[in-house]
Amino acid sequence: MTAVRTGSKDQPPRALALLGPTAIGKSALGYALAAERAVTVISVDSAQIYRRMDIGTGKPSAAEQAQVPHRLIDIREPWESYTAANFVEDAVAAIDQAHAQGRLPLLVGGTHLYYRALARGLSPLPSADPALRERLSMELDELGALALHQRLKAVDPPAAARIHRNDPQRLLRALEVIELTGRPLSEQQKQSEQQGYPLLACALLPADRAWLHQRIAQRLDQMLAAGFVAEVAELAADPRNSADKPALRSVGYRQLLAHLNGDYDLPEARDRAVFATRQLAKRQLTWLRKEPEVEVLPQNDPLARLRELAAQVYERS
Repeated sequence: MTAVRTGSKDQPPRALALLGPTAIGKSALGYALAAERAVTVISVDSAQIYRRMDIGTGKPSAAEQAQVPHRLIDIREPWESYTAANFVEDAVAAIDQAHAQGRLPLLVGGTHLYYRALARGLSPLPSADPALRERLSMELDELGALALHQRLKAVDPPAAARIHRNDPQRLLRALEVIELTGRPLSEQQKQSEQQGYPLLACALLPADRAWLHQRIAQRLDQMLAAGFVAEVAELAADPRNSADKPALRSVGYRQLLAHLNGDYDLPEARDRAVFATRQLAKRQLTWLRKEPEVEVLPQNDPLARLRELAAQVYERS
């Protein structure tokens, strides 16, 4: 199978994207490639950007980062915002730097919003309106996420299908954009203000969903053994962090924070985190299978095909 190039058909691919659901083994496959040729790993992960969120994000160790250069890791404080537009700007700069150093830019991660913004371009959406956002936030507190999600579903069913009701940041942004423009968010997102960036994209997918579920549970148990609860407690102790910040709403962090707040015991928090991670993986698999420009790597030898795609970027960039 030949990978489809994103962005302009007249431009050669400038980077290789290795995508996949959480816990599938993307990083290990990327390191296997890095053992054979010069690679810079560029994270496509909305949680790894935050400092002091190491265990629960599966962030590469200091030794791994010393062996293989990594970019877009530890670039924000947990209470700071980071948008898809920020990611595109930072990713393009990291790709350019990798080429200047004679290295392959390898984008690795599973945050669809970031990948889509880079590969397809950003939509010309209006800037945030503080007063409107404050009103919508109050309605969220008073009416609940389900009521606001139903409101979104009534005016923009495609956006409601993509945005989970437990994702308040995206839910409020969708309602905000619709009120500001009078048009569905999904309709506006089809209109890109800039051309997508030229990439080759591939994905590592599980042959068996049950196998992935087992991997998710095992990885979470390893994180708990490594001190995940203490990591969340340290974050929660900082008054600049709060439960409504995007960082602490991340999968795993949200459930352990609720445990620390006394909502339920650790075994239940663990089970809730496993379930939430499985749901995240399900959403990631759904969008990956709908992305026409993403090639699925073969199960029997994904590294062999990854080598071929890497060579295409080297030869044509």
